[in-house]
Amino acid sequence: MGGEKLVACVLVTMLSLTLLRSVHTQHMPEEPCSVQILVPGLKGEAGEKGEKGAPGRPGRVGPPGEAGPPGLKGQKGIMGRYGKMGPSGLKGLKGDMGDPGPKGPDGEPGLPCECAPLRKMIGEIDIQVAQLTNELKFIKNALPSPAAVAGAKETESKVYLLVKEEKRYRDAEVFCQGRGGHLAMPKEAAANRAIAGYITDAGLSRVYIGINDLEREGHFIYVERSPMTTFSKWREGEPNNAYDEEDCVEMVSSGEWIDVACNLTMYFVCEFDKDSV
Repeated sequence: MGGEKLVACVLVTMLSLTLLRSVHTQHMPEEPCSVQILVPGLKGEAGEKGEKGAPGRPGRVGPPGEAGPPGLKGQKGIMGRYGKMGPSGLKGLKGDMGDPGPKGPDGEPGLPCECAPLRKMIGEIDIQVAQLTNELKFIKNALPSPAAVAGAKETESKVYLLVKEEKRYRDAEVFCQGRGGHLAMPKEAAANRAIAGYITDAGLSRVYIGINDLEREGHFIYVERSPMTTFSKWREGEPNNAYDEEDCVEMVSSGEWIDVACNLTMYFVCEFDKDSV
């Protein structure tokens, strides 16, 4: 502080001398400039607190703080609106048949007619339909595949099925027995003709039938062990037991019988009692 005042005093003295010399060239007595050194005084008492200043400009945005702990689960909201209807599902299984409904009202009386012939014809048709239904049911139950049977042939007491699956003799008999019958056993001319016609209609040349001499060579019997006493249809020169191993019998489309080896595989005809069908 003292230095600053000393410099100021010198400057003032020099400025005054310059002014005095330039005004009317008057001579004024020179006085030396007194130099005063000012010593800073004691620290004064603190002044009163000023008024609150205006808020400063906002500072820079600080770094994000650490994530706080998860809050409590909120309450369940209200149910939203129903969405659009989805596509139709797959068709379900057919349900059980319901209980029969109530009996309907009686119909109006029919017109009078001579219906006896018509009733007779309808009765005959009903019998045929019942027979065909039983035959179809029997075929479906007797064979694993409809393609394995060439229809059915009937006589007064028998039903014959021609099975179009090649099997050995013993396997063919087991097959027929498993369905309640045996290999076909023609014991009369009519049955033999029916089986032969069956073979021809199916476009075949030979099938196994239920005759063999497995128990005693040269002594042929039916497969259910009954003796052959009333009928036979051997081809000329048969049976001949060629190669000493022909113990089973086939029927050809002409209706004739030929002894053959039992290990051959061929189609065969099953026989069933009509009462059991």
